Amino acid sequence: MANAGLQLLGFILAFLGWMGAIASTAMPQWKTHSHAGDNIVTAQSIYEGLWMSCVSQSTGQIQCKVFDSLLNLHSTLQATRALMVIGILLGLIAIFVATIGMKCMKCLEDDEVQKMRMAVIGGVIFLISGLAILVATAWYGHRIVQEFYDPMTPVNARYEFGPALFTGWAAACFCLLGGALLCCSCPRKTTSYPTPRPYPKPAPSSGKDYV
Repeated sequence: MANAGLQLLGFILAFLGWMGAIASTAMPQWKTHSHAGDNIVTAQSIYEGLWMSCVSQSTGQIQCKVFDSLLNLHSTLQATRALMVIGILLGLIAIFVATIGMKCMKCLEDDEVQKMRMAVIGGVIFLISGLAILVATAWYGHRIVQEFYDPMTPVNARYEFGPALFTGWAAACFCLLGGALLCCSCPRKTTSYPTPRPYPKPAPSSGKDYV
């Protein structure tokens, strides 16, 4: 039997990862304007997210513009959007499924094996959700690196990793770790031994000895 405390820890970590994925998806700082060049104007900071691009002035004024056309976006951005949304939806499903399988809950209290299986299923869904988030953030980060080191990219048009990208990586790790801990609730197979047969009773003696 898995430890109830370990199971609860896995659920909390996975839930925090799911919340981090929502925050990462909503944040506009997926990539920030690089100040690596010598002639870069630092009076304003430019950053982009999955849904909008923003410009922050040194005076504190922030102006954001939502991406208008979906088809005009880069394929990497479209795929990142889809994977993050899929990861969040899978995490929501995993929360409901894993909650049923938690030992501290009263659901399926009569069938302990089925209860543990629900916790394992929730953990597996959390693992898939974490993988989707990890692929999305890694893919987006790989594109930033490619554009940064591309000699055809102007110096004033290069970007670096933003806080939202690091938040997404942390969220993916939490979902994967929490899902793995929930999968430790897998019920062990009990070895079934055959029912021992009773020894045959000896026949009663008739009292006569035959030679």
